[in-house]
Amino acid sequence: MKTPAQVSDDIERRLARSWADDAAREAGAAVEAAPLWPHDFPLGRARSADLAGRFGEVTLQVATWRNWARERGVELAEETRRVSGTEQTLPTHVHIHDIDSAARLVSSDWLERLQRARSRAKTLVDRFPNLDRPSKLLSATDNYSDTDFDLLLRAADWFAANAGTQAGLFTPRQVPVEGLHAKWLNTSQHLVRELAGLDDLGLLPPHPARIHFTYLDPEHLASGGRRHDSASVGDSIDLPYAPQVVLISENKDTSVGFPPLLGGVAVEGDGRGAAAHASFEWIRDAPVLAYWGDMDADGLEILNEFRAAGVPAASLFMDIDAYEKWERYGTNIDQNGKMLGPRTPRPVPHLTLAETELYAKLTSHEWTRFRRVEQERIPLRLALRALGALAVDLA
Repeated sequence: MKTPAQVSDDIERRLARSWADDAAREAGAAVEAAPLWPHDFPLGRARSADLAGRFGEVTLQVATWRNWARERGVELAEETRRVSGTEQTLPTHVHIHDIDSAARLVSSDWLERLQRARSRAKTLVDRFPNLDRPSKLLSATDNYSDTDFDLLLRAADWFAANAGTQAGLFTPRQVPVEGLHAKWLNTSQHLVRELAGLDDLGLLPPHPARIHFTYLDPEHLASGGRRHDSASVGDSIDLPYAPQVVLISENKDTSVGFPPLLGGVAVEGDGRGAAAHASFEWIRDAPVLAYWGDMDADGLEILNEFRAAGVPAASLFMDIDAYEKWERYGTNIDQNGKMLGPRTPRPVPHLTLAETELYAKLTSHEWTRFRRVEQERIPLRLALRALGALAVDLA
Protein backbone atom coordinates (compact mmCIF):
# COMPACT_ATOMS: atom_id res chain seq x y z
CA MET A 1 0.00 0.00 0.00
CA LYS A 2 1.33 3.44 -0.93
CA THR A 3 2.04 6.05 1.71
CA PRO A 4 0.28 9.45 1.82
CA ALA A 5 3.55 11.08 0.71
CA GLN A 6 3.68 8.87 -2.39
CA VAL A 7 0.07 9.61 -3.33
CA SER A 8 0.72 13.33 -2.77
CA ASP A 9 3.51 13.05 -5.33
CA ASP A 10 1.08 11.33 -7.74
CA ILE A 11 -1.41 14.16 -7.23
CA GLU A 12 1.23 16.82 -7.88
CA ARG A 13 2.36 15.11 -11.08
CA ARG A 14 -1.22 15.15 -12.34
CA LEU A 15 -1.52 18.79 -11.33
CA ALA A 16 1.59 19.63 -13.32
CA ARG A 17 0.08 17.96 -16.39
CA SER A 18 -3.33 19.59 -16.12
CA TRP A 19 -3.20 23.07 -14.55
CA ALA A 20 -2.71 25.05 -17.77
CA ASP A 21 -5.37 23.16 -19.72
CA ASP A 22 -7.78 23.44 -16.79
CA ALA A 23 -7.29 27.21 -16.50
CA ALA A 24 -7.71 27.72 -20.25
CA ARG A 25 -10.84 25.55 -20.33
CA GLU A 26 -12.36 27.46 -17.41
CA ALA A 27 -11.68 30.72 -19.27
CA GLY A 28 -13.72 29.48 -22.22
CA ALA A 29 -10.94 28.33 -24.55
CA ALA A 30 -11.20 25.14 -26.58
CA VAL A 31 -8.84 22.50 -25.17
CA GLU A 32 -8.13 19.26 -27.02
CA ALA A 33 -6.99 17.28 -23.99
CA ALA A 34 -9.66 15.60 -21.89
CA PRO A 35 -10.19 16.90 -18.34
CA LEU A 36 -8.07 15.10 -15.74
CA TRP A 37 -10.32 15.83 -12.74
CA PRO A 38 -12.01 14.26 -10.82
CA HIS A 39 -9.62 11.36 -10.40
CA ASP A 40 -9.16 8.32 -8.17
CA PHE A 41 -5.56 7.69 -7.12
CA PRO A 42 -4.89 4.01 -6.38
CA LEU A 43 -3.23 3.03 -3.10
CA GLY A 44 -2.13 -0.36 -4.33
CA ARG A 45 -3.80 -3.74 -3.79
CA ALA A 46 -2.00 -6.51 -1.95
CA ARG A 47 -2.72 -10.20 -2.51
CA SER A 48 -4.83 -11.90 0.11
CA ALA A 49 -1.93 -14.11 1.17
CA ASP A 50 0.26 -11.05 1.71
CA LEU A 51 -2.47 -9.37 3.74
CA ALA A 52 -2.74 -12.36 6.04
CA GLY A 53 1.01 -12.56 6.49
CA ARG A 54 1.46 -8.96 7.64
CA PHE A 55 -1.99 -7.95 8.80
CA GLY A 56 -0.68 -6.02 11.78
CA GLU A 57 1.34 -3.76 9.48
CA VAL A 58 -1.64 -3.35 7.14
CA THR A 59 -3.86 -2.36 10.06
CA LEU A 60 -1.47 0.46 10.95
CA GLN A 61 -1.39 1.62 7.32
CA VAL A 62 -5.18 1.66 7.16
CA ALA A 63 -5.37 3.71 10.34
CA THR A 64 -2.83 6.14 8.93
CA TRP A 65 -4.84 6.59 5.73
CA ARG A 66 -8.13 7.13 7.57
CA ASN A 67 -6.58 9.72 9.85
CA TRP A 68 -4.96 11.45 6.87
CA ALA A 69 -8.24 11.52 4.93
CA ARG A 70 -10.29 12.72 7.91
CA GLU A 71 -7.88 15.56 8.71
CA ARG A 72 -7.95 16.79 5.10
CA GLY A 73 -11.58 16.17 4.28
CA VAL A 74 -10.65 13.68 1.58
CA GLU A 75 -12.83 10.79 0.45
CA LEU A 76 -11.39 7.27 0.49
CA ALA A 77 -12.81 4.55 -1.73
CA GLU A 78 -12.91 1.21 0.11
CA GLU A 79 -13.58 -2.45 -0.55
CA THR A 80 -14.23 -5.47 1.59
CA ARG A 81 -11.53 -8.15 1.57
CA ARG A 82 -11.53 -11.55 3.27
CA VAL A 83 -8.41 -11.93 5.39
CA SER A 84 -7.74 -15.06 7.46
CA GLY A 85 -11.43 -15.91 7.45
CA THR A 86 -12.67 -12.44 8.45
CA GLU A 87 -14.18 -9.59 6.45
CA GLN A 88 -12.00 -6.44 6.45
CA THR A 89 -12.77 -3.04 4.94
CA LEU A 90 -9.65 -1.61 3.29
CA PRO A 91 -9.04 1.67 1.43
CA THR A 92 -8.23 1.33 -2.26
CA HIS A 93 -8.21 4.85 -3.72
CA VAL A 94 -8.06 8.50 -2.79
CA HIS A 95 -10.82 10.38 -4.60
CA ILE A 96 -9.97 13.96 -5.60
CA HIS A 97 -13.05 15.86 -6.76
CA ASP A 98 -11.37 18.74 -8.60
CA ILE A 99 -8.11 20.55 -9.26
CA ASP A 100 -8.62 22.96 -6.34
CA SER A 101 -8.88 20.06 -3.92
CA ALA A 102 -5.70 18.64 -5.39
CA ALA A 103 -3.90 21.97 -5.02
CA ARG A 104 -4.96 22.32 -1.38
CA LEU A 105 -3.61 18.88 -0.62
CA VAL A 106 -0.24 19.51 -2.25
CA SER A 107 0.78 23.02 -1.15
CA SER A 108 -0.30 26.64 -0.82
CA ASP A 109 2.05 27.45 -3.71
CA TRP A 110 -0.18 25.44 -6.03
CA LEU A 111 -3.25 27.41 -4.93
CA GLU A 112 -1.49 30.66 -5.78
CA ARG A 113 -0.30 29.20 -9.08
CA LEU A 114 -3.84 28.20 -10.05
CA GLN A 115 -5.23 31.60 -9.13
CA ARG A 116 -2.58 33.31 -11.25
CA ALA A 117 -3.17 30.92 -14.16
CA ARG A 118 -6.91 31.54 -14.15
CA SER A 119 -6.45 35.29 -14.12
CA ARG A 120 -3.97 35.13 -16.98
CA ALA A 121 -6.06 32.66 -18.96
CA LYS A 122 -9.08 34.97 -18.80
CA THR A 123 -6.92 37.88 -19.96
CA LEU A 124 -5.54 35.87 -22.88
CA VAL A 125 -8.94 34.61 -24.01
CA ASP A 126 -10.59 38.03 -23.74
CA ARG A 127 -7.74 40.06 -25.22
CA PHE A 128 -6.45 37.63 -27.85
CA PRO A 129 -9.47 35.58 -28.98
CA ASN A 130 -7.57 34.19 -31.98
CA LEU A 131 -4.80 32.67 -29.86
CA ASP A 132 -4.66 29.01 -30.89
CA ARG A 133 -3.62 27.36 -27.62
CA PRO A 134 -3.79 29.58 -24.54
CA SER A 135 -2.72 26.70 -22.30
CA LYS A 136 0.58 26.40 -24.18
CA LEU A 137 1.33 30.08 -23.63
CA LEU A 138 0.30 29.79 -19.97
CA SER A 139 2.83 27.02 -19.48
CA ALA A 140 5.57 28.93 -21.29
CA THR A 141 5.04 32.00 -19.09
CA ASP A 142 4.50 30.22 -15.79
CA ASN A 143 7.74 31.66 -14.37
CA TYR A 144 6.98 35.18 -15.63
CA SER A 145 6.38 37.81 -13.01
CA ASP A 146 3.20 39.86 -13.33
CA THR A 147 5.34 42.68 -14.70
CA ASP A 148 6.83 40.45 -17.42
CA PHE A 149 3.44 39.00 -18.31
CA ASP A 150 1.99 42.49 -18.69
CA LEU A 151 4.98 43.45 -20.82
CA LEU A 152 4.35 40.43 -23.04
CA LEU A 153 0.74 41.50 -23.59
CA ARG A 154 1.68 45.08 -24.40
CA ALA A 155 4.50 44.01 -26.72
CA ALA A 156 2.16 41.67 -28.59
CA ASP A 157 -0.41 44.46 -28.90
CA TRP A 158 2.19 46.82 -30.35
CA PHE A 159 3.58 44.35 -32.88
CA ALA A 160 0.10 43.27 -33.96
CA ALA A 161 -0.96 46.89 -34.45
CA ASN A 162 2.20 47.97 -36.27
CA ALA A 163 3.06 44.88 -38.33
CA GLY A 164 2.21 46.57 -41.61
CA THR A 165 3.89 49.92 -41.04
CA GLN A 166 6.91 49.44 -38.76
CA ALA A 167 8.53 46.29 -40.18
CA GLY A 168 12.25 46.61 -40.74
CA LEU A 169 12.60 49.89 -38.85
CA PHE A 170 13.69 48.79 -35.37
CA THR A 171 16.25 46.64 -33.64
CA PRO A 172 15.07 44.87 -30.44
CA ARG A 173 16.61 47.70 -28.43
CA GLN A 174 14.64 50.38 -30.32
CA VAL A 175 11.08 49.04 -30.12
CA PRO A 176 9.01 51.87 -28.53
CA VAL A 177 7.21 49.85 -25.86
CA GLU A 178 7.57 51.16 -22.33
CA GLY A 179 9.54 48.81 -20.10
CA LEU A 180 10.78 46.65 -22.98
CA HIS A 181 14.49 45.99 -23.29
CA ALA A 182 16.49 44.06 -25.88
CA LYS A 183 17.51 41.10 -23.71
CA TRP A 184 13.92 40.46 -22.68
CA LEU A 185 12.65 40.69 -26.26
CA ASN A 186 15.42 38.48 -27.61
CA THR A 187 14.43 35.67 -25.24
CA SER A 188 10.67 36.22 -25.62
CA GLN A 189 10.29 36.79 -29.36
CA HIS A 190 8.65 33.42 -29.97
CA LEU A 191 5.96 34.18 -27.38
CA VAL A 192 5.36 37.69 -28.71
CA ARG A 193 5.00 36.26 -32.24
CA GLU A 194 2.52 33.64 -31.08
CA LEU A 195 0.43 36.10 -29.11
CA ALA A 196 0.48 38.72 -31.86
CA GLY A 197 -0.39 36.13 -34.51
CA LEU A 198 2.70 36.91 -36.58
CA ASP A 199 5.26 34.68 -38.26
CA ASP A 200 7.90 37.42 -38.04
CA LEU A 201 8.17 40.53 -35.87
CA GLY A 202 9.89 42.44 -38.66
CA LEU A 203 12.88 43.42 -36.52
CA LEU A 204 16.18 44.41 -38.08
CA PRO A 205 18.72 41.56 -38.10
CA PRO A 206 21.45 41.51 -35.42
CA HIS A 207 24.57 43.52 -36.13
CA PRO A 208 27.31 41.39 -37.71
CA ALA A 209 29.95 40.11 -35.32
CA ARG A 210 33.15 42.13 -35.20
CA ILE A 211 36.71 41.16 -34.41
CA HIS A 212 39.47 43.41 -33.09
CA PHE A 213 43.16 42.96 -33.75
CA THR A 214 46.58 44.57 -33.40
CA TYR A 215 49.23 44.87 -36.11
CA LEU A 216 52.61 43.65 -34.85
CA ASP A 217 54.83 44.07 -37.92
CA PRO A 218 57.65 46.50 -36.91
CA GLU A 219 58.18 47.84 -40.46
CA HIS A 220 54.49 48.62 -40.84
CA LEU A 221 54.38 50.38 -37.48
CA ALA A 222 57.61 52.30 -38.14
CA SER A 223 56.11 53.65 -41.37
CA GLY A 224 53.26 55.23 -39.42
CA GLY A 225 50.68 52.53 -40.11
CA ARG A 226 47.85 52.10 -37.65
CA ARG A 227 48.38 49.70 -34.78
CA HIS A 228 44.80 48.70 -33.93
CA ASP A 229 42.04 47.69 -36.30
CA SER A 230 38.69 45.89 -36.50
CA ALA A 231 36.62 44.06 -39.10
CA SER A 232 32.96 43.03 -39.33
CA VAL A 233 31.87 39.62 -40.56
CA GLY A 234 30.73 39.89 -44.17
CA ASP A 235 32.51 43.17 -44.78
CA SER A 236 35.57 43.44 -47.01
CA ILE A 237 38.89 44.56 -45.55
CA ASP A 238 42.35 44.97 -47.04
CA LEU A 239 45.08 44.49 -44.48
CA PRO A 240 48.24 46.56 -45.00
CA TYR A 241 50.26 43.37 -45.28
CA ALA A 242 49.57 39.67 -45.65
CA PRO A 243 49.76 38.18 -42.15
CA GLN A 244 52.39 35.48 -41.81
CA VAL A 245 51.78 34.83 -38.13
CA VAL A 246 48.35 35.19 -36.49
CA LEU A 247 47.95 34.80 -32.74
CA ILE A 248 44.41 34.60 -31.33
CA SER A 249 44.56 35.58 -27.69
CA GLU A 250 41.85 35.00 -25.11
CA ASN A 251 42.96 38.03 -23.13
CA LYS A 252 42.62 41.49 -24.67
CA ASP A 253 45.62 42.86 -22.77
CA THR A 254 47.81 40.13 -24.23
CA SER A 255 46.68 40.89 -27.76
CA VAL A 256 47.04 44.66 -27.47
CA GLY A 257 50.41 44.51 -25.74
CA PHE A 258 52.08 41.72 -27.73
CA PRO A 259 55.67 42.49 -28.82
CA PRO A 260 56.59 43.41 -32.42
CA LEU A 261 56.63 40.46 -34.79
CA LEU A 262 57.48 40.49 -38.49
CA GLY A 263 54.28 39.81 -40.46
CA GLY A 264 52.36 39.30 -37.23
CA VAL A 265 48.80 40.12 -36.20
CA ALA A 266 47.39 39.58 -32.69
CA VAL A 267 43.64 38.97 -32.67
CA GLU A 268 41.39 39.30 -29.63
CA GLY A 269 39.62 36.00 -29.05
CA ASP A 270 36.38 37.48 -27.66
CA GLY A 271 35.47 34.41 -25.60
CA ARG A 272 33.43 31.92 -27.58
CA GLY A 273 33.37 33.87 -30.81
CA ALA A 274 34.95 31.18 -32.95
CA ALA A 275 32.47 31.46 -35.83
CA ALA A 276 33.30 35.12 -36.40
CA HIS A 277 37.03 34.46 -36.59
CA ALA A 278 36.53 31.48 -38.88
CA SER A 279 34.85 33.73 -41.46
CA PHE A 280 38.12 35.58 -42.18
CA GLU A 281 40.34 33.82 -44.69
CA TRP A 282 43.47 35.69 -43.60
CA ILE A 283 43.06 34.14 -40.15
CA ARG A 284 42.18 30.60 -41.28
CA ASP A 285 44.95 30.44 -43.89
CA ALA A 286 47.76 32.17 -42.03
CA PRO A 287 51.05 30.24 -42.47
CA VAL A 288 51.45 30.25 -38.68
CA LEU A 289 48.25 30.28 -36.66
CA ALA A 290 48.13 29.90 -32.88
CA TYR A 291 45.59 30.19 -30.08
CA TRP A 292 46.63 31.22 -26.57
CA GLY A 293 44.13 31.04 -23.73
CA ASP A 294 44.09 30.41 -20.02
CA MET A 295 45.01 26.96 -18.80
CA ASP A 296 41.57 26.15 -17.40
CA ALA A 297 38.51 24.18 -18.49
CA ASP A 298 36.93 27.18 -20.21
CA GLY A 299 40.09 28.02 -22.13
CA LEU A 300 40.49 24.47 -23.44
CA GLU A 301 36.82 24.25 -24.41
CA ILE A 302 37.17 27.50 -26.34
CA LEU A 303 40.27 26.15 -28.10
CA ASN A 304 38.25 23.09 -29.10
CA GLU A 305 35.44 25.36 -30.39
CA PHE A 306 37.83 27.38 -32.55
CA ARG A 307 39.17 24.25 -34.21
CA ALA A 308 35.64 22.87 -34.64
CA ALA A 309 34.63 26.13 -36.37
CA GLY A 310 37.44 25.75 -38.92
CA VAL A 311 40.28 27.68 -37.27
CA PRO A 312 43.18 25.18 -37.34
CA ALA A 313 45.22 26.87 -34.61
CA ALA A 314 48.05 25.32 -32.68
CA SER A 315 47.98 26.17 -28.98
CA LEU A 316 50.48 28.06 -26.88
CA PHE A 317 51.03 26.98 -23.27
CA MET A 318 47.83 24.95 -23.04
CA ASP A 319 48.96 21.42 -22.28
CA ILE A 320 50.07 19.44 -19.25
CA ASP A 321 53.77 20.31 -19.70
CA ALA A 322 52.99 24.04 -19.68
CA TYR A 323 50.79 23.59 -16.63
CA GLU A 324 53.58 21.86 -14.72
CA LYS A 325 55.92 24.73 -15.55
CA TRP A 326 53.59 27.60 -14.67
CA GLU A 327 51.41 26.08 -11.96
CA ARG A 328 53.02 28.33 -9.35
CA TYR A 329 50.98 31.22 -10.79
CA GLY A 330 47.69 29.31 -10.58
CA THR A 331 44.45 30.21 -8.85
CA ASN A 332 41.18 28.61 -7.80
CA ILE A 333 39.18 31.85 -8.01
CA ASP A 334 37.33 32.87 -11.17
CA GLN A 335 36.90 36.39 -12.55
CA ASN A 336 33.77 36.88 -10.42
CA GLY A 337 35.49 35.90 -7.18
CA LYS A 338 33.87 32.46 -7.03
CA MET A 339 35.69 29.22 -6.31
CA LEU A 340 36.58 27.06 -9.30
CA GLY A 341 35.67 23.43 -8.87
CA PRO A 342 35.16 20.16 -10.72
CA ARG A 343 32.51 19.88 -13.41
CA THR A 344 31.15 17.47 -15.95
CA PRO A 345 33.56 17.51 -18.90
CA ARG A 346 32.25 18.29 -22.37
CA PRO A 347 33.23 16.42 -25.53
CA VAL A 348 36.48 18.00 -26.80
CA PRO A 349 37.41 15.89 -29.85
CA HIS A 350 39.55 18.63 -31.42
CA LEU A 351 42.10 18.82 -28.59
CA THR A 352 45.46 17.06 -28.80
CA LEU A 353 46.29 14.25 -26.40
CA ALA A 354 48.33 16.57 -24.18
CA GLU A 355 45.58 19.20 -24.15
CA THR A 356 42.94 16.55 -23.44
CA GLU A 357 45.00 15.23 -20.54
CA LEU A 358 45.10 18.68 -18.97
CA TYR A 359 41.38 19.22 -19.56
CA ALA A 360 40.52 15.91 -17.88
CA LYS A 361 42.58 16.83 -14.82
CA LEU A 362 41.16 20.34 -14.50
CA THR A 363 37.56 19.10 -14.55
CA SER A 364 38.16 16.05 -12.33
CA HIS A 365 36.78 15.70 -8.78
CA GLU A 366 40.11 14.14 -7.77
CA TRP A 367 42.16 17.18 -8.87
CA THR A 368 43.47 19.03 -5.77
CA ARG A 369 45.78 21.51 -7.50
CA PHE A 370 45.01 24.88 -9.12
CA ARG A 371 42.25 24.80 -11.74
CA ARG A 372 43.37 27.90 -13.61
CA VAL A 373 46.64 29.42 -14.77
CA GLU A 374 45.90 32.74 -16.45
CA GLN A 375 47.73 33.40 -19.69
CA GLU A 376 48.85 36.91 -18.72
CA ARG A 377 51.01 35.45 -15.94
CA ILE A 378 53.33 34.02 -18.61
CA PRO A 379 55.80 36.64 -19.94
CA LEU A 380 55.05 37.86 -23.47
CA ARG A 381 58.67 37.46 -24.50
CA LEU A 382 58.31 33.70 -23.92
CA ALA A 383 55.13 33.62 -25.99
CA LEU A 384 57.01 35.45 -28.76
CA ARG A 385 59.75 32.84 -28.57
CA ALA A 386 57.16 30.01 -28.66
CA LEU A 387 55.58 31.51 -31.77
CA GLY A 388 59.01 31.60 -33.42
CA ALA A 389 59.55 27.95 -32.56
CA LEU A 390 56.11 27.09 -33.97
CA ALA A 391 57.02 28.88 -37.21
CA VAL A 392 60.18 26.82 -37.49
CA ASP A 393 58.24 23.60 -36.84
CA LEU A 394 55.72 24.47 -39.56
CA ALA A 395 58.32 25.56 -42.10
